[in-house]
Amino acid sequence: MRFLISLHINPAVLDALTDEEKAAIGDGHGKFMEEIKASGELITTLALADPSKSAVVSVRGEAPVVTDGPYVEAKEFLGGFYLVDCEDRERALALAAKIPDAAIEGLGVEVRQVMFADGNLDA
Repeated sequence: MRFLISLHINPAVLDALTDEEKAAIGDGHGKFMEEIKASGELITTLALADPSKSAVVSVRGEAPVVTDGPYVEAKEFLGGFYLVDCEDRERALALAAKIPDAAIEGLGVEVRQVMFADGNLDA
């Protein structure tokens, strides 16, 4: 089964961390990636740029309209994700609990099953 493990970031929370705490998060992600690569569960992972570098595209009539910045004003934003292929939901939750962000108040780690990928419905 495939699961998307989303990392929800709050810049104020990250800014309040010490350099050592920030380094520990980076090290923790490195160890987590090594573990799920070794187990064969990692499909891919991506870290996203700050929302200030994003753009929102909508089409009105036939003309695209592009607006700089995030889609919504919020304290939190999607900072990245892991796409994993594991045995079941319980394993995906166990993996998510190993991500260092899960231990920091104000950061979020969300687990959601993938239902559709590459033209195939996953059950």
